[in-house]
Amino acid sequence: MRSLAGDVIRQAFFHRVEGKLHKRLYSAISESILNGNLNPAARMPPTRDLANELEISRNTVLRVYEQLQAEGYISTQQSNGTFVTHSVLDNLDARPQASVNSEHPVAEDRSVLSDRCLQLLHHASASPSQWGPFLPGVPDVIHFPHRVMKKFQDRQVRHPLPQHLTYDSTGGAEVLKVALTDYLRTARGVRCTPDQILITQGIHQALDLVTRSLCNPGDSAWTEEPGYWGIKNILRINDVGITPMPVDEQGLIPGQTVGASPKLIFVTPSHQYPLGSVMSLSRRQHLLSIARTSGSWIVEDDYDSEFRFSGQPVPSLQGLEENSPVIYIGTFSKTLYPALRLGYVVLPKTLSAPLKKMHSELYRGGHLQVQAALAEFIGEGYYAAHIRKMRQLYGRRRQILVDLITRVMGIDALGLYNSNAGLHLILQLPIDSDDADIARQANNSGLLVRPLSRYFVGTVTSRGLLLGFAHMDEQELEPAFLKLAAIIKASLAD
Repeated sequence: MRSLAGDVIRQAFFHRVEGKLHKRLYSAISESILNGNLNPAARMPPTRDLANELEISRNTVLRVYEQLQAEGYISTQQSNGTFVTHSVLDNLDARPQASVNSEHPVAEDRSVLSDRCLQLLHHASASPSQWGPFLPGVPDVIHFPHRVMKKFQDRQVRHPLPQHLTYDSTGGAEVLKVALTDYLRTARGVRCTPDQILITQGIHQALDLVTRSLCNPGDSAWTEEPGYWGIKNILRINDVGITPMPVDEQGLIPGQTVGASPKLIFVTPSHQYPLGSVMSLSRRQHLLSIARTSGSWIVEDDYDSEFRFSGQPVPSLQGLEENSPVIYIGTFSKTLYPALRLGYVVLPKTLSAPLKKMHSELYRGGHLQVQAALAEFIGEGYYAAHIRKMRQLYGRRRQILVDLITRVMGIDALGLYNSNAGLHLILQLPIDSDDADIARQANNSGLLVRPLSRYFVGTVTSRGLLLGFAHMDEQELEPAFLKLAAIIKASLAD
């Protein structure tokens, strides 16, 4: 059935000829609401009717409606339909009015910033855009069973527990810690009890907590070279010295401690980030011996270990020994989706109580209803099933990208350590190439690759590009890669 709102949306939708269907529809509806073409309390067309009018999939319309409802543009009234919310325009009049010179950017005033802030800004590496072709570290968020998760969240809302609606001082919802204990023991070989688990808002908060709690200004930490930039920025802002340790096909190469021992040793043993090597058993045992002898703590970042596409899963370093000197950190950002902002730390028993209290004082944990819903999601088997499904999907997409690199750029363009795992690949470039400049050109063309050289603290010994593939549709991979290959070839020919 045709409606006035449907006509408004139809006109705005077909006015946009570029972009994916769901993005075009989202922009058409949200901008129609904001510019007043769809007024508050206006009835939205039923999803089936709108899909027929626009000749698109109903699932696309449902997905956009869910996003708009989550952002407060529209709301659903039980058995009555979907309407534009009254509150969506409430704050528009309070926004600062654009000046006549608003097209000119406001100059930054960095004179008021602290030295550590300036240092962090100098080394900032997060991409300004967090969705696009080849962006590393991003999972497929479309195939996540959102409706199933919503069922568990709705159950928590219908029957709320008071302890889930106040501040958290115990390191997270107990039901999630219990569910994680069972999962980590089975899937990752982690040795722990629920009281050793602390739930955090993502892996960065976990790393910051551990660094603040265990390091004094001037202490040092070993990091992988190349290694994750986020760890190094957290060390910098906490005034902890960075000692980069080289990486080979067996993982981090431990060195001789000269002077004071490192307080922390950061490693990604199951899938080294970004190169992809797997730490050997002998190297793991050596590292554990160093930590015990020197009184250091190993921080094991197990960020995407679930996604191995051949062979047996690599067990955690933490589980090799009883009461090992290892702080194990994991995240749901890779297995579910980043915006969930949930990670976890498995603490040695001697650190559990003080770090939980530290976490409560610094961060005031919350989101307990979401955590309880996630515990049900895990406990009823949906989490393991989702990982199995994504493992197959990512393995297929990875193979497509490997075949493209081999066919277009040659076998030598594949990274040094092809461990057949993870959410990204390394596209190797000549050592004398400028991978940062190539990445800038690609980014300007909408291809969100990252230069390998940015992951080094000291001398850059390898050049390349990080290509994320997990979130890309299969049909999107070839045209995007051919576009990237043309940029690379033109740059190398100059």
